[in-house]
Amino acid sequence: MKNSLLKHINLPIDLRQLKPDDLPQLAQELRDFIINIVATKEGHLGASLGVIELTIALHYVFNTPKDELIWDVGHQAYGHKILTGRKDVFDTNRQLNGVSGFPKRSESAYDAFGVGHSSTSISAALGMAIASQLKGENKHHIAVIGDASIASGMAFEGLNHAGVTNANLLVILNDNAIGIDPSVGALKQYLTNVKKGTEKQDNIFEALNFDYSGPIDGHDLPLLLSELERLKTVKGPKFLHIITTKGKGLKQAELNQVKYHAPGKFDAKTGELVATPDSGKLPPKFQDVFGETIVELALKNEKIIGITPAMPTGSSLKYMMETIPDRAFDVGIAEQHAVTLAAGMATQGLIPFCNIYSTFLQRAYDQVIHDVAIQNLPVIFCLDRAGLVGEDGATHHGVFDLAYLNCIPNLVIFAPSNAIALRNIMYTAQLGIDFPIAIRYPRGRGHLLDWKMPFETIEIGRGICLKKGTSIAILSIGTILNNVADAIEMLDKKASLGYYDMQFVKPIDETLLHEIFKTYKAIITIEDGSIIGGFASSILAFANTHHYKQSIVTMGIDDQFIEHATVHQLQQLQQLDALSIKKEIEDLFLFIKNS
Repeated sequence: MKNSLLKHINLPIDLRQLKPDDLPQLAQELRDFIINIVATKEGHLGASLGVIELTIALHYVFNTPKDELIWDVGHQAYGHKILTGRKDVFDTNRQLNGVSGFPKRSESAYDAFGVGHSSTSISAALGMAIASQLKGENKHHIAVIGDASIASGMAFEGLNHAGVTNANLLVILNDNAIGIDPSVGALKQYLTNVKKGTEKQDNIFEALNFDYSGPIDGHDLPLLLSELERLKTVKGPKFLHIITTKGKGLKQAELNQVKYHAPGKFDAKTGELVATPDSGKLPPKFQDVFGETIVELALKNEKIIGITPAMPTGSSLKYMMETIPDRAFDVGIAEQHAVTLAAGMATQGLIPFCNIYSTFLQRAYDQVIHDVAIQNLPVIFCLDRAGLVGEDGATHHGVFDLAYLNCIPNLVIFAPSNAIALRNIMYTAQLGIDFPIAIRYPRGRGHLLDWKMPFETIEIGRGICLKKGTSIAILSIGTILNNVADAIEMLDKKASLGYYDMQFVKPIDETLLHEIFKTYKAIITIEDGSIIGGFASSILAFANTHHYKQSIVTMGIDDQFIEHATVHQLQQLQQLDALSIKKEIEDLFLFIKNS
């Protein structure tokens, strides 16, 4: 039995003491290490397994962290983290107070740039390379980007600029034909043809003034080492095209690359997924409520279109792509394009449902304003993963949407408290609206088993009184209502407590608010978004405008970036769990009594 190499490697300086012939064994050990931990702790799997040889080669050849290495998106960086001082704490990956699932500058000097969203690596690495040039430094700057990410507009912007510089930049294209879902678009076909040797057009990267090499086998360590050593001597912008297999080394992950992107718990030896409770006996995921509902509606309304930027599985638009493929579009990692494509369709009388994760809509903010809202086009934005999303951390929480959308004229903002409300607002919107609407809902499952009820229209801008009271009114928006209901159940005195599902942040139900402020002594607002600029801000502005003097307690996400942990842990930290809400209510009752 061979002695372990990995246990003696804590930093890249240790790695560089090995002989090149030892590196294949290290690659196998590193793969096994990741598989064994992710099998029980969960996390991203396939992406990191696919770049093990590349990770080793880069740290072996280049003098990191002086030479700066940027992993685009970052879910392919587990091997990088293990080799750069975090091996002994890697089992805390994505857990509360543990290491981040993505590269993070504050975590390690080896994490040259924080990433979580795609297609930023080339621009960042180029910025670093130009800075080094200006400072007279002699070091390398390497961006590792996937074929799905390089199709994004921002990646092209970086390539376009880099091609007219003489910056010491190396772009490595990790070409495995898949992001989370299979890559799409004309560039994918081009890269496929390059791999097959059938591409008849000029090389696009050479045309952009890059010194292009490849495609080469990204799992061939001797070849990688040789090529990286050669590229160290080449001046100016360079482009290395490598071919890899996502999930390499775990049979199931290679065969089912979509599922094993982030598979949850699995058997480390066999690769088989750990059985979960029968989903038919559980409430559906909100993404599936969207996916099934849009198919149900689109089969009856031929004007309905579905659009997603590279998330057909995550958004469940895949259901429509399977049933009505000519009216459902995966446009790749291109949120800006997705929004303006939807706007163009809306001008022609179509009804586009543009499904984008809340955190990713941030990337298309100008398009929402300039192309949709200014023209008052009836685009229906379905914002999945709104609120706290859990272990993916600061780059992925959808906590800013209420605030960044709230200030945009013409835009209606709705947050369903349950699956039935999501169905009904989708139904209402496709009946015909003359304004854009954003519908935001969380990651994960709802609370209702019996959710496929007959459709009902929802009156735009109308809130709902769930319980009348006399002393304190709780106003909530979205699915945080479930925590409110649990908190109220735990209270001893409920009679004087009223609570309301406001449904719409914009337009806010002013008629209902006047009734509330004329009835209650104090108000609590609760949201799973940023307090600054969001739902609470709208309530405070209303009270100020109409000279109401009641105490108003605002509960939501503090003015800080929220790190990674389970959703429940994060709700506790942000005091949005049921017990924290209960305590806030009790404290307010006491304040009123003593006032």
